[in-house]
Amino acid sequence: MIYPQLQECRICPRNCGVNRYQIAGYCGAMAELKINLAQLHYGEEPPISGSRGSGTIFFSHCNLRCVFCQNHVISLRGSGQIISEEQLLKVIFELQKQGAHNINLVTPTHYSRPLISVLKAAKEQGLKIPILWNSSAYEHVETLHNLKGLVDIYLPDFKYYHPLYAKKYSHAEDYPAVALKALKEMVAQTGFLQENAAGIATKGVLVRLLLLPNGLSGTKDILRLLADEFGTKLPLSLMAQYYPAAEAVYIPELNRGVKTNEYQAVVELAQEIGFEKVFGQELSCDDQWTPDFTDTDKRGV
Repeated sequence: MIYPQLQECRICPRNCGVNRYQIAGYCGAMAELKINLAQLHYGEEPPISGSRGSGTIFFSHCNLRCVFCQNHVISLRGSGQIISEEQLLKVIFELQKQGAHNINLVTPTHYSRPLISVLKAAKEQGLKIPILWNSSAYEHVETLHNLKGLVDIYLPDFKYYHPLYAKKYSHAEDYPAVALKALKEMVAQTGFLQENAAGIATKGVLVRLLLLPNGLSGTKDILRLLADEFGTKLPLSLMAQYYPAAEAVYIPELNRGVKTNEYQAVVELAQEIGFEKVFGQELSCDDQWTPDFTDTDKRGV
């Protein structure tokens, strides 16, 4: 299917305006869907992974340029395989058959238009588990609006408070303002995270905050901002899994993990502010949380 929206692409805030049937957008992606990995994943927050795993599909390319990206093999290099909408639909139902608690679409923003068609088909064909949109929150509100009724759970990052660092480390000076607007739309669509009797997520928003060393993410300021905008019932995940990856190994202020005192200070502030549902994480200084991506670039599966 040919999508007019991809012939002059403005799906994300980059607003490239390019014809992705002819050249790649800023994200590096052409019009075709491209994935690297689809598997049951057990490293997400407990309501997401549960006991049977999250049916995670990792998409190639990304509309950010995070110098520290732990998934840089797929986000920056674009490693992966071209897959048709019909093939992706089969992957989704296979993950459901394997027992996945949800279908977890990782970095899907730049493929949102064809994914709308795939998700509609999945719902029409009887998909029984929730669809989860796992993104950087660098999204157009209009694009998110088109996902209404198709996405059950939103799992957005809120990467930066300060435009200066958003520009320096992700080439997106407007990230804080864009992400806040996107998050408001996500909450308006689905509310805060809801769980069933078994503690498995069924609907709603859970916001992830990845701490960077030296306070560069501005996580303390983000906590105050989110409390002001959404109140303290907004569920949060405070992530301590940062380690220097990609270009970060050459950037002095990013070339170390998060220290215990840095992480603890953020946890204590979240408690002081009064956030009612906060998921924590053990400190990590290596790639134990990073999936084993296939470093290949194939034209089909």
